[in-house]
Amino acid sequence: MQYPSFFNDVEKITLQDPLSGFLGSFENGIIEFTYTDVVKSAGHSCPTVAGAYLITLKALKALYKNDLPQRGSIKVLFNENALEGVAGVIAMVVTNITGATENTGFKGIGENFNRTGLMAFEQDIPGSARFIRVDTGESVDVFYNPGIIPPAAEMGHLMQKIQMKSATPDDKKQFGSLWQERVKKILIDNIDNEALIRTQIL
Repeated sequence: MQYPSFFNDVEKITLQDPLSGFLGSFENGIIEFTYTDVVKSAGHSCPTVAGAYLITLKALKALYKNDLPQRGSIKVLFNENALEGVAGVIAMVVTNITGATENTGFKGIGENFNRTGLMAFEQDIPGSARFIRVDTGESVDVFYNPGIIPPAAEMGHLMQKIQMKSATPDDKKQFGSLWQERVKKILIDNIDNEALIRTQIL
């Protein structure tokens, strides 16, 4: 499997999942997610998938600091409707990492490990998403603005050629390279740029 090398340089997300530990899936329930993992799940790498990964990474760091985030004990709110824009794509990435679902997730064993009711849409929040620790009630808003990193100027022309089926193999390769270069700028070059991504503890 071949993919852009910068995928390997994106900061990993490590959590503890009590359900995984209980069922013997991972020792001590420790799970590690990489950007490559979510790209495989989403089927593509783009500023939306990158943003979903990044807002989760930043939110979990803000909420748990040096402790391991607890998968299945994190509630996530979005201000958009799940069927509008890219909210659904973002939510799928967040679900993959945190385990949180609106109503389709694991229903639990007895009173434990229920993953439903941990995600909600059309919420009155100012940011891109709000992450809430179920155990403490502490929450963090995350603001993501990929518009500060515009696509390369050539991409519009190349996309038009591809859509018109007049693109050469080199055109298609260049388009993909430029597309992923923008993703790299988001996940690597600007990961600490607060104009792109910032958190606010409530």
